[in-house]
Amino acid sequence: MAHCGPDSNGKVSAPRPDSGAVIMASQGSVDQSMKPVLFEIFGEIWTVQSRLGQGVSASVYRVSSGRATTAAVKEFQADTQGGDYGYHKERSVLEDIQGHKNIVTLYGVFTNHSCMGVSTRCLLLELLDVSVSELLVRGSAQTGSSGTQGGSRPQQGHSMWLVQHCARDVLEALAFLHREGYVHADLKPRNVLWSADDECFKLIDFGLSFKEGNQDVKYIQTDGYRAPEAELQNSLAQAGVEVKGDSGCTAAVDLWSLGIILLEMYSGIKLKETVRSKEWKDNSAAIVDHIFASNSLVCPAIPVYHLRDLIKSMLHNNPKHRCTAETALLSPFFSIPFAPHIEDLVLLPSPVLRLLNLIDDSHLHNEEEYEDILEDMKEECQKYGSVVSLLIPKENPGKGQVFVEYANSSDSKEAQRLLTGRTFDGKFVVATFYPLSAYKRGYLYQTVQ
Repeated sequence: MAHCGPDSNGKVSAPRPDSGAVIMASQGSVDQSMKPVLFEIFGEIWTVQSRLGQGVSASVYRVSSGRATTAAVKEFQADTQGGDYGYHKERSVLEDIQGHKNIVTLYGVFTNHSCMGVSTRCLLLELLDVSVSELLVRGSAQTGSSGTQGGSRPQQGHSMWLVQHCARDVLEALAFLHREGYVHADLKPRNVLWSADDECFKLIDFGLSFKEGNQDVKYIQTDGYRAPEAELQNSLAQAGVEVKGDSGCTAAVDLWSLGIILLEMYSGIKLKETVRSKEWKDNSAAIVDHIFASNSLVCPAIPVYHLRDLIKSMLHNNPKHRCTAETALLSPFFSIPFAPHIEDLVLLPSPVLRLLNLIDDSHLHNEEEYEDILEDMKEECQKYGSVVSLLIPKENPGKGQVFVEYANSSDSKEAQRLLTGRTFDGKFVVATFYPLSAYKRGYLYQTVQ
C-alpha cells in the first residue's frame, strides 16, 4: 500500500515494491493539504521534497532518489475533469519533440495507485530551476532594495545580457517547435525556466499545445500574454461558435506572447493591465516606443533600439505581419556582445561559484601565502559538495576572485546559500554564480556592477 501524509515532514515507511503498476504515495487528490511523501518509480524509491506548483488538473513535485538524483514529477489529478486528457496530450507532444536543448526533457511516464485506491498518471521530468516569472519578481525586489534615497530607483528591468539570453533560447525552442508543426499556445514567464546545468532557458508545460491547422483546444494562452486573434477565438468559443480546421490560431500567437515577456523583462513592469487598455489596442507601437524612451534615460549608452524593433515585430495585431521565430533569430540584437550584471549571476545558478571580497593583492604575490589560500579555500568549499576545480587569478580579469567549479549545480547552490554573508579575515563574502561555459574557456569577464 502507498503511504500518504500532510505537508509536514513526518516520518513514513517505504512502500513495498509491487510487480504490477508503479506505486506512488498519494492522497488521491482528495485533500489538497496532503501531498505524496514517496514515489516508487521504475523500481526505485524517490522522496518528495516539495510541491513546486499546483494547477487545476495537475500538481508538480520536486523528488529525490537515494542516489542524490533530483527530478520533477507532474501528477495529473484523476478526480478533475480532463485529467487523463491533459496527461495524454502533454505526453504525446513531449514524446514528439524530445531532444532539443531548450525544451524540458521527459524521462518517462508511469501510473500510480494511491493508498485510497485512486490511479493517477504521472510524467517524470527534468528538474529545472528559476522561472522567468521568479526572475521578474526578484529583479523588481533588487531594484527597490538597492536604490537611491527613498528606497527605490527607476524600474530598470533586467540587463540586456539576460534579456538577450532568454530571447535567443526561447526563439530557438519556438523555431524547432514550429518546424515540427506545433504551437505552444501558453507561453508566459512561468513556463520559461532556467536550467542550471545546461545554462539555458527551457520551455515547459505543453498541455495546451496543438498541431497548426488542427487546433483541438478551445481556450488557449494566459491573460496578459494572449494574442488578439486568440482573444477573439476565446470569445467566439464562449459564445458557442466552433472554430474548425485552419481557421484556428497559428504559431504567430507564440511570438506575440514572447514579445510581451521580453518587454516585461526589459522594462521591469507587469503589462497585464496595459495590454488590456484601449490605448494599447489603438497603438501598441507607440506604447513600446514610450517604454524604451523612458528606460533609455536610465541606461543611455546601451543600444536598445534593436531590441525595441525585435519586440515590435512580434506585436503586430495582424498575425500575418508578425516575424517568425526563425527570422527573429536573425535580428541584429543577437550580434551585440553584452556582459552580465552582477545581479544576473546571483539570480541564475550554475555549477561554478564566484567568491568576491576575499583576497587582498598582497596575498597574490607571495607564493607561499597564495598556495595556503588555495588549500584553505578548497578545504572550505568541499564542505558543501564535490569540488572539480578551483581558480584564483593573480591578474585581471578576475584578479583576486575565487572561482569554484562544483560537480553539479545543486552543490554550488548549497555553497552559495551557506557562504553568502560569511566572514573570512573580517571580510564579508559575496557569492555569485558564474557561467560554466565561460569558466571552461578561461573567459573571466568583468561583470557590470
